[in-house]
Amino acid sequence: MSMSSILSADAIDSAIKDCQAAESFNCKKFFELCGLTKKSPQEVKNVFGIIDGDGDGYIEEKELKCFLQKFSPGARVLSDKETKAFMGAADGDGDGKIGAEEFQAMVLS
Repeated sequence: MSMSSILSADAIDSAIKDCQAAESFNCKKFFELCGLTKKSPQEVKNVFGIIDGDGDGYIEEKELKCFLQKFSPGARVLSDKETKAFMGAADGDGDGKIGAEEFQAMVLS
């Protein structure tokens, strides 16, 4: 499964372009621009599975750094500051990783 089977290529491009500049990534705005906030809970879980590169059921900081590249291979890597802000916004239980339910809650809230 690929991102483009869940989200439109145009919406992904728009979201990636919006955060090209360093330190400009905002996860909520990104999810809105790429159309993920309008998807079903199952589709959001499918996107989570694509981002969870090692398949362990969690998105860790190293996977978050490459978050944008999961949507578009040529996209930039998130900075440490952006990665920590994203983790802080999504990691509801404070365990240092984002589970599928935490990801879904953040996207659909």
